[in-house]
Amino acid sequence: MTETLEIDASILAHAADVLEVARSKGELIATAESCTAGLLAATLTAIPGCSDVFERGFVTYSNASKSEMLGVPFWLIEKHGAVSEDVARAMAGGALTHSRATLAVAVTGIAGPDGGTPEKPVGLVHFAAGRPDGPMHHERVMFGDVGRAEVRRRSVERALVLLRSLL
Repeated sequence: MTETLEIDASILAHAADVLEVARSKGELIATAESCTAGLLAATLTAIPGCSDVFERGFVTYSNASKSEMLGVPFWLIEKHGAVSEDVARAMAGGALTHSRATLAVAVTGIAGPDGGTPEKPVGLVHFAAGRPDGPMHHERVMFGDVGRAEVRRRSVERALVLLRSLL
């Protein structure tokens, strides 16, 4: 069963605000996405003129891609799982290392409908964001089993809130 995914006007307005504030501060943004599969980057790049702020996006859906593209140690994924604070932090750090960005955000979670466990249920998403020379912020959010498209939509929304808070 496929769910339709739509980014509403309020999320696009939030993305425009993030880009405008980043632009005014001379920031460059990179994204590292797993469960959102590039939806955050697509939302940011839906805003005309974003190219002076949005540096690049990494879609690292598989564990191998997290290691190959972002430098996330495979042992870290094996020890904590791809959906974990440690991996989210490593993904954001890798996005900073492998780009010219001054601010990066990472998203990894379980959108469903399958893949959840009692310890890591469907709707669990980890976010990390930071700068090359600053602390890495982390958020663990439990959206619940609200449907794949809704978990992804809420994850984009939450990542934008996190980015905005660091600007």
